[in-house]
Amino acid sequence: MNDLFLRACRSEPVDRVPVWMMRQAGRYLPEYRRVRERADFLTMCRTPELAVEVTMQPVDLVGVDAAIIFSDILVVPQAMGMGLSVDEGVGPVFHAPLRHEADLDTLRPVVPEEGLAYMLDALRLARRELDGRVPLIGFAGAPWTLAAYMVEGKGTKQWTKAKRLLVERPDVAHRLLGMLADAVGDFLVAQVEAGAQAVQVFDSWAAALGERDFAEFALPYLARVIDRVRPTG
Repeated sequence: MNDLFLRACRSEPVDRVPVWMMRQAGRYLPEYRRVRERADFLTMCRTPELAVEVTMQPVDLVGVDAAIIFSDILVVPQAMGMGLSVDEGVGPVFHAPLRHEADLDTLRPVVPEEGLAYMLDALRLARRELDGRVPLIGFAGAPWTLAAYMVEGKGTKQWTKAKRLLVERPDVAHRLLGMLADAVGDFLVAQVEAGAQAVQVFDSWAAALGERDFAEFALPYLARVIDRVRPTG
């Protein structure tokens, strides 16, 4: 197996820098666009065969040193019961965002083997398809980034509603972030058990927070996720 990526992750010597790309399975590939013509984005995420087909494309066509499973960070809130769509020209949208403390009571606990089984199946299938050629990366969104989407409803430049929650109801924010940290941690552990050889946590909107807010509302929950995943090796 080409294990350059894994050796670099372990800070071991490598003869060259391993290469993989953010969004390496994406619209720059004609082969990806042809799959996209057959199914919408969320259907691709939820159909293991399609997810693996596009996961393999950059390995076969570009020669990257690692594959990353095709999915989306927002599958965790979706598994918690939030209705998600990907709207043309807008991107991912939660049509009933969290607005009140009582809304948290409507969120379901995440059991990865049930609500996210399709991604675990995709990981297993991808490992078989890769057949040891390169390592397979799994991933999930960080608690703060997921919470920001869930409160705001969609991506914005300022994240005003999400940041207002931190100021006006920090107790509610901490409750939501704790729920997400547990869900993300369990999901990543399940990904490792399903075949992911490395996992990444995307905190896409960490830079929206100032230093003090990051220290209170993001960093502790990232640490909680890492503590949950660390025993997997």
